[in-house]
Amino acid sequence: MKRSLISLAALALLSACSLAPVYQRPAAPVTPHWPQGDAYSVAPVAAGVGAAHDVAAHDVAWRDYFADARLREVIALALANNRDLRVSALNIEKARAQYGIERAAQLPSVSASGGQAAQHANGATSRQFNANLNVAYELDFFGKVRSLSEAALQQYLGTEEARRAQQMTLVAEVANAWLALQADRERLLLASETLKSQQITYALSQRRFDAGATSGLDMHEARTSVEAARNDVAVYTAQVAADENALVLLVGAPLPASLLAPLLAPRSAAGVAGAGLAASAPVVVAQAPDTLATVAAVRELPPGVPSEVLARRPDVLAAERTLLAANANIGAARAAFFPSISLTAAAGTASGDLSSLFKAGTGTWSFMPSVRLPIFDGGANRATLGVAQAERDIALARYEKAVQSAFREVADALAQRGTLDERLSSQAALVDAAQKSFRIHQARYSQGSESYLNALVSQRALYAAQQAMISARQAKASNQVALYKVLGGGAQ
Repeated sequence: MKRSLISLAALALLSACSLAPVYQRPAAPVTPHWPQGDAYSVAPVAAGVGAAHDVAAHDVAWRDYFADARLREVIALALANNRDLRVSALNIEKARAQYGIERAAQLPSVSASGGQAAQHANGATSRQFNANLNVAYELDFFGKVRSLSEAALQQYLGTEEARRAQQMTLVAEVANAWLALQADRERLLLASETLKSQQITYALSQRRFDAGATSGLDMHEARTSVEAARNDVAVYTAQVAADENALVLLVGAPLPASLLAPLLAPRSAAGVAGAGLAASAPVVVAQAPDTLATVAAVRELPPGVPSEVLARRPDVLAAERTLLAANANIGAARAAFFPSISLTAAAGTASGDLSSLFKAGTGTWSFMPSVRLPIFDGGANRATLGVAQAERDIALARYEKAVQSAFREVADALAQRGTLDERLSSQAALVDAAQKSFRIHQARYSQGSESYLNALVSQRALYAAQQAMISARQAKASNQVALYKVLGGGAQ
């Protein structure tokens, strides 16, 4: 028995062959450099705690990237409570258990058994008691078990990468939801300030009409501005509430009131759409802090080279793990064409008397090797190999698509980064020109040299320009979030 167990161990060491194809990472189906052109001009270094061009995005933790302390707290809550991320974590546990099942097949199984056999014949009853230690093992000469274990391992590692990709996406979604909330709060604030100023102008036009200085046309035109501003206030009030609900859903738990409470700081009415409507009634209003400018990057992120960036993105790595698992399954399918050798051994005792079961001279042992050689299976093994090869080709195509999609996402984010500063600059100039135009028309209206219509048109143009300025600033901050995500940041 001892000699048999030694032989079993020696054969186990020999079973290291694998018929799986030798894996080589496929060449990336993208160009070796990011796109060039007018849209991809280099953006200036972002203001903040400093710039680190030698630090890649995937090496920058999200806590170090986002400057807004409240946003960092919201992201932490989302990582702890988001249900989609929780499902991804549970999928890792499931894959880990599956890998444990496949890995266990590479080791001998050992079990203990005991029982009795009773037989009655010719008026007499005989009994046989036995107790055995059983060892069973399949020699993996052609790597079938090893290939299945490797496939399970790659699937397990792939679920880990999928969870990291899910986390990366969640961090970006929370940041963008936070940006949307802050931007809509600024829009609501602008609409509220405009409503107050328009109400002052409407009251002034009523007094002029009552005094016979103007016709009712100016009064009614002023009223249209009041009602339009009231409508915007209602719209953005509902939108802010919807933004808060969306943020709570992403977080997966109620948010503390301290995180949702808007922070307000006083400012003059010089930059408000309705400012200057009545020189005799200056308006002091409140403005949300410059959250959109400070919520995102604290450093400029270097894009790096595609081969390095794409190879480290979790979603691309997850696709490659799937490809590796499919490659290993081909080895298992090929091994099915070859003989499988199983070894079964047992050692124990047997006695006709239970009290004598473990006494000297009752020992027993058995050794039963077996070979299974496939001869005819109706083409099942060949079909199984065809399925495995097709799944490998599908996994390869999906891996290449993941690389191409990642390349496109980075290129789009870089194109946005290269043009947003110009967009912000032009939008700021548009707001300034609209303010000056409105002040001139308002002054001419106050002097009675023109009707209120021109002032109304210029005021609406200023209001639209300021709303567009908020959108441009939101786009700038969202681009910083997007660039961080597509370069592989947020998965730590």
